[in-house]
Amino acid sequence: MKSRIPFLFLALCVVLDLPADLAAQSEGRDRALARLQDLSGYLEELTRRVSPAVVAIVATGYQPLQQGDAPGTGLLARRQVGGSGVILGADGYIVTNLHVVEGAGRIRVRLPIPAGAAPGESILKPQGKLVGARIVGFDRETDLAVLKVDQTGLPYLELADSDEVLTGQLVFAFGSPLGLENTVTMGIVSAVARQLRPEDPMIYLQTDAPINPGNSGGPLVDAEGKVIGINTLILSQSGGSEGLGFAAPSNIVRNIYQQIKLNGYVRRGMIGVNAQTISLPLAEGLGLARDWGVVLGDVYPRSPAQLAGLRVGDIVLTLDGKVMENGRQFDVGLYRTPVGATVTLEVLRGQDTLRASVTVLEREDDPGRFSLMVTPDENLIQRLGILGVGLEPRVAAMIPGLRARNGVVVAARSPDAVYGRVALAPGDVIRALNGDPIASLDQLRSAINSIEPGQPVVLQVERRGRLQFMAFEME
Repeated sequence: MKSRIPFLFLALCVVLDLPADLAAQSEGRDRALARLQDLSGYLEELTRRVSPAVVAIVATGYQPLQQGDAPGTGLLARRQVGGSGVILGADGYIVTNLHVVEGAGRIRVRLPIPAGAAPGESILKPQGKLVGARIVGFDRETDLAVLKVDQTGLPYLELADSDEVLTGQLVFAFGSPLGLENTVTMGIVSAVARQLRPEDPMIYLQTDAPINPGNSGGPLVDAEGKVIGINTLILSQSGGSEGLGFAAPSNIVRNIYQQIKLNGYVRRGMIGVNAQTISLPLAEGLGLARDWGVVLGDVYPRSPAQLAGLRVGDIVLTLDGKVMENGRQFDVGLYRTPVGATVTLEVLRGQDTLRASVTVLEREDDPGRFSLMVTPDENLIQRLGILGVGLEPRVAAMIPGLRARNGVVVAARSPDAVYGRVALAPGDVIRALNGDPIASLDQLRSAINSIEPGQPVVLQVERRGRLQFMAFEME
């Protein structure tokens, strides 16, 4: 072992940009070690500062049985999922990934022991308090969810500006990989604005900081201890970390977090265009003035874009002053713009450069957003093969163009639909059964259970603002 020390020290000298002849001089060695100790001390202090705001999450719920499971075990199987989260408010607001808590009937959060709260000097610290948490809201497109615990005065972290994150920047991943709480790993930002699916407006920060199952929902922080992203997924052939981790950028997290905290759900905007990346064949075939950038392939009728004067074939030069290089960049720019805001587009039409101010309107959301509001114990209507939720004001506000305020919303379908050819879908609103208006989930369950096998059932259903009848015989 002793024979390796000079070699290791010379290597440190190279890393620290010290001349090799200083290796024999105690003064140079002391300076080098002091710099390393300063770095180590800062990382220790950073970890002590960040860790109290990182929580472990245990979510218990149900999932559909898959083919091959033992027969006779029922419609849904109980499961328990572990993950991580980060406290973003002293009043108990926590951000995590949706896939950590999706389908959970019970969510518990283990709060870390505050610094200095545990007596003694043992390195084996006691576990923190396990408290119940509720889902405030979630966003399926970004795989983010906001939880709330009934605690105050909690340590929390600040969100950084992810637009300022650079490739090669030093970062740290905090969380509970494989259930190992209070774990921290170090790496760099491997890439920014990484897109995992073509034409997907959701982008990620890529990092080589080791991330494993259980890290999901935990923070990726910078050297200042600010959150630059929420660790969300890995690409792996082994199932463990292979240096390809991805985090939702903090600017997207901030938008989702603030909307859910304020409204309980996410409103996402659109201006009514199909923005496409200009390719060389496209530019040559249409005779465009440039062979790169963004062209409007469609401007939807009666949309904000059409009302602002935009046309099919316009080349988008800038969006709010930022040069547009491809369609993905355009979509991402709108993705983070609040509903009701105004964006400014600079477009090239022929030889003329024009400017247009366009209002961002809310677009229809994913009907699957209701699935986290239900549990099989309380919301299953087995004879219809659905899980439903009452049309309370909060739910009604999430359905654009709602015709009336009575009925039951289909939140999800159970694995076995017993109503034959009738295809109820998430987001459908059941208005009436055999002509009788439905006012509540209990009323619908009672009415459907009173129908004998072989008798007709006619549901009046509202789907995307349109009413229709669905008829079948009860089995």
